Amino acid sequence: MKKEIIAVRNLQVAYGDFVLFDDINFTVNEKDIFIIMGASGCGKSSMLRVLTGLVTPVKGQVLIDGQDLAAASSIQKTEIMKKCGVMYQGGALFSSMTLKENVAMPLELYSSYTAKEISELASYKLALTGLAGFDDFYPSEISGGMKKRAALSRALALDPKILYCDEPSAGLDPISSKRLDDLIQELNQSLSTTFVIVTHELQSIFNIGTNSIFLDGRAKNITARGNPQTLLANSPNGEVFEFLNRGKKK
Repeated sequence: MKKEIIAVRNLQVAYGDFVLFDDINFTVNEKDIFIIMGASGCGKSSMLRVLTGLVTPVKGQVLIDGQDLAAASSIQKTEIMKKCGVMYQGGALFSSMTLKENVAMPLELYSSYTAKEISELASYKLALTGLAGFDDFYPSEISGGMKKRAALSRALALDPKILYCDEPSAGLDPISSKRLDDLIQELNQSLSTTFVIVTHELQSIFNIGTNSIFLDGRAKNITARGNPQTLLANSPNGEVFEFLNRGKKK
């Protein structure tokens, strides 16, 4: 039986008087590759900010492994988020630091490992994503696809149970995008890491997604949920059909 690792309950998110979402409910199970999808401007990135504690909802719960992130103090949030890694859109690598230094930084800040252990772990995380031998390279010296892998290495530094990815394939050519999808699947299976991915890339959605939600900005809620392949075959409404069929009308 699958175990729930994230539970969002009765969530309302607002910016001032503008309500973005209302009465949102969904769960993510352990080892899922969970896709958050929807049209541009529907609030996908805002949902990710809520799940990572950067935005506090007006009401509702965000339970991470049973702990309520929405109600947590700043100290408690830090402890909860140690179970999570984040791969930011564009990578967000520090340009003045080598790849190894980028990956080592979370370990230096949030672990009790020795300098030697941190060095070894940083090299290991880079090797996990196919970057063995690139420890001393700077972000400016590597390709876009490699930057994505380095960002993924850093997100994996603290062995998170959950890894959040914001548009991981954005800006990549089809071959690099496919390689990144394959890597995410491999890490999901070998490390049992749960992935929550915000993306509009249909190929990635169908290739790797095991479960999903479709956010509708007009309804301010979820209008479809389930395996993306199932939603493609049985779209519950015209908007979901159009999105999953590249604009074709139902």
